[in-house]
Amino acid sequence: MSLPLRAMATMITDECINCGACEPECPNEAIYQGGVEYVALDGTKHPALSKDFFYIVPEKCTECVGFFDQEACAAVCPVDCCIPDPERIESEDALAVRAKQIHPEKDFSGELPSRFRKVADAGAAATAGASAAASGDAISGTIQMAMPVMSAEDALAAKFPLQDDWEVPLTCFRCTGRFAVPLLYLRPGTVLHCPHCGGSYVPNTQLYQSVQQRVTTFFDAWGTSFDDLRERRRRELDRFENDLVEAFEKARTEIDKLTAKPELPGAPTRQRGIFG
Repeated sequence: MSLPLRAMATMITDECINCGACEPECPNEAIYQGGVEYVALDGTKHPALSKDFFYIVPEKCTECVGFFDQEACAAVCPVDCCIPDPERIESEDALAVRAKQIHPEKDFSGELPSRFRKVADAGAAATAGASAAASGDAISGTIQMAMPVMSAEDALAAKFPLQDDWEVPLTCFRCTGRFAVPLLYLRPGTVLHCPHCGGSYVPNTQLYQSVQQRVTTFFDAWGTSFDDLRERRRRELDRFENDLVEAFEKARTEIDKLTAKPELPGAPTRQRGIFG
């Protein structure tokens, strides 16, 4: 029995850097800049839900059900501060109904795009894969080598950010508050905003170049190290596989000999003549 998918309205945490990337992506116009009053579904205006950073109006949020298979705001947020609100749990059906109310002109017939459906499909695929693995496949003639989803080297590399995603710590010169932005947004002339006091922060060329150079040095050095490690591991794996195949063939040959003429109780025997 499948459980109903549970959804939550999306919220923006106080880690928001006020970059504004999320606002134009929302299909429901549910995202507003801090301090700006919002327009409700009935057309009335209400005070801002946040004065310091961007916010999402819960009654207008559908978590992009009916539009995308992921939340558009979360997809573009550079600091991952667009997250589900645990205080506002709703069903996927309720979000779909809301999407139809907000957009009566849109045709929502057929299966609606939904990140919850995507998660459910992924879970079903994982369950099917686990069942197939549990049942097992017979080995016929050769060893069936399992292909890893991710190598140990790639898993290790995945623990570290991509170059553009490197979190660069900054200090607000107004309130001395510390905050971080991805290297991608640390561009000369880009206007950032302190999440503590809301003040602007504009990186200069010297800061950008020095940080960029240090990050590039790290990735260049360790990128080469990972390539060398992968090559060594590949050679070791090739040798291991050859030894394993050889041992398997030897064991199979010996088992064939053991089972070729078994002396089993009750097995029919050829009668001997009077001279033996």
